[in-house]
Amino acid sequence: MELYKLTIHEAARLLDRREISYTELTESIIGRITDVEDRIGAFITLDVDRALDHARSLDKLGLARNEKTALTGIPYGLKDNICTSGMKTTCASKMLANFVPCYDATVFEKLKAMNSILLGKLNLDSFAIGSSGETSYYMRTANPWDAEKVPGGSSSGSAAAVAADEVLFSLGTDTGGSIRQPAAFCGIVGMKPTYGLVSRYGLIAFASSLDQIGPLTKDVSDCALVLSAIAGHDEKDSTSVNKPSTDYSTYLVDDIKGLRIALPQEYFDSCQSPEVRMQVIKAARIFESMGAVVEEVSLPLSEYSVPVYFLLSSAEGASNLARFDGIRYGYRADDADGPEGLYCRSRTEGFGENVKRRIMLGNLALEPGRFKNYYLKAARLRTLIKQELDNVLEKYDVILSPTTTETAFKFGVIRDNTLDKYKQDICIVPANLAGLPAISIPCGFDSSGMPIGMQLMGKAFSEGLLLRAAYTFEQNTDYHTKRPTLLRGDTNGS
Repeated sequence: MELYKLTIHEAARLLDRREISYTELTESIIGRITDVEDRIGAFITLDVDRALDHARSLDKLGLARNEKTALTGIPYGLKDNICTSGMKTTCASKMLANFVPCYDATVFEKLKAMNSILLGKLNLDSFAIGSSGETSYYMRTANPWDAEKVPGGSSSGSAAAVAADEVLFSLGTDTGGSIRQPAAFCGIVGMKPTYGLVSRYGLIAFASSLDQIGPLTKDVSDCALVLSAIAGHDEKDSTSVNKPSTDYSTYLVDDIKGLRIALPQEYFDSCQSPEVRMQVIKAARIFESMGAVVEEVSLPLSEYSVPVYFLLSSAEGASNLARFDGIRYGYRADDADGPEGLYCRSRTEGFGENVKRRIMLGNLALEPGRFKNYYLKAARLRTLIKQELDNVLEKYDVILSPTTTETAFKFGVIRDNTLDKYKQDICIVPANLAGLPAISIPCGFDSSGMPIGMQLMGKAFSEGLLLRAAYTFEQNTDYHTKRPTLLRGDTNGS
């Protein structure tokens, strides 16, 4: 097997036994990037020299067993809205095309402390606003399963790089499903942690009450390893929850007997693809055959979750993005007429159309004359949606649903039918509105061979339970072992 095809836990075992070197693993990944990146377009910034230097230094050190972690020497990528000192952080925008932070995000600091090897920064929808991966200023990222289809967004590069074996894992961000949706589209595992479990310090914010950083990995075991590494209290993040560190690998047990699973009728009724609906129901029956109790429930407020999300996230985004004005830092327009002209032209030229659309919607909702009827009403509905989910989770351990209502669609479709495509987020945005953890794992394929993802959502800080349920499903199926076949040099496809 080529080393780039390894999972984290497989690679860590070989490294620990000194059957492979850190340099060999890193060189294999770099070779894979060289072979497929022109077709995938996952990286905005790629620093091969620094990655190789890091790997060689680890080999020279000859680390003792007690100096290693499961992520030591593991090559990975970061979504390009997570700050890295000395390396550009662009948010896939013209506005921040030359921005090099002077500090590190906390999650990056944690991975550096473990001697994980950063390969570079990954593409995204500009400023993490989008759900298809088509709005980057730099390039479009292709889905490794079908280059004519989107990888999902906004963590497009983070998902595609993992699915294409260009990294062993990546970090993305999830504001309204932006980890889980691309994970489902690309046939990998993606987790949005509970709000406050993972520090947001150093994340360039879109919507501060919704944003969370989380892992994208090849399987559930790897997801547990990465989450264990990045979770934890951070004094630099005022929303960080002070909870003790957890080794989530201890939850990887093949047993869900007695687990109570809720199937929300509204989530399944919203499926635009009958194949997605049927495959997730089949997954529910697999859980039932392993001893889980599966029952249908109703979440009548679900129909409001998408409009509530878009209004609140746009309002927060408009506020957060106001700092990019062409004066303090970021893109500055030439030959502007006075400060107001500089501000207007810099923002007009520096932001993409999708970002400007959301800024205008957010500012409209925050206008004094509209605040009560729009923003305040959406905030109240958010509370009701959270209460509805909490009530269901008092009776059930897990809410199971499709991750997305359809599989990956072709490039350009979302521009022609924007409102209908936004509706596909009905299953994923509630977890963000309520601050709950949720994980997407592969559960099958449609008739065209595209991956289907299912979502497991649980109570706040129930990541361990979700990982156990996901791991049990994974151990009794083989969907996670299937790899894309369309990439050069890949001989281990589905």
